[in-house]
Amino acid sequence: MKVKILTIFPEIFPGFLGYSLTGKALKEGIWSLDAINIRDYAFDKHGSVDDTHCGGGAGMVMRPDVLGAAIKANYHHGRLIYMSPRGRQLTQSYAHELSREKELTIICGRFEGIDQRVLDAYNVEEVSIGDYILTGGEQGAQIMLDAVIRLLPGVLGNSESLGDESFENSLLEHPQYTRPICWEGREVPEVLLSGHHAKIAEWRKAQSLEITEKRRPDLMKKYLDSKRV
Repeated sequence: MKVKILTIFPEIFPGFLGYSLTGKALKEGIWSLDAINIRDYAFDKHGSVDDTHCGGGAGMVMRPDVLGAAIKANYHHGRLIYMSPRGRQLTQSYAHELSREKELTIICGRFEGIDQRVLDAYNVEEVSIGDYILTGGEQGAQIMLDAVIRLLPGVLGNSESLGDESFENSLLEHPQYTRPICWEGREVPEVLLSGHHAKIAEWRKAQSLEITEKRRPDLMKKYLDSKRV
């Protein structure tokens, strides 16, 4: 997968994506990253990329001519995404969808956002990582990419672990345990030591259902609805 980032802070990348499994995958060429500085497409010597609101208001807005020039020079095909709090929510199923793309181009906004005409002209896909505001799109882009890249073939050492993770089947993940078997008076559940794989799977499923029902009734409803189809 090829990833292009349009940002005024290219030095932020790859950030934490350069470590652990995503960093190893980057070195191995499973995915590539090109961080493009939007200021390189500015029209003045100061590298200005923003201007005041038309109609008044606090903050600044990223200019359509500068950002448009950056997009025109670097975006050629694939998904064009803008990290935005009003966008489509990032979910595990959406991450799977994006992981099947050969190329992603991601716009990281700053200030109060970007001129709407850019979004309209390029039919930009807006994506949100949650109902909160960050200082810029770079943080959201890295989180989204982490969710996507780990799904690429060859990134995870044990691909079977994907199926047991939270949200993969609309359920939250079951509790995890390791050695020592007894820690500060707390024991690992006996069924996990039984070696009986069917009983272990049954226990884990029951735990997932219980946790999901208690903590995320919305997910539980989604899971039950899927079983009725």
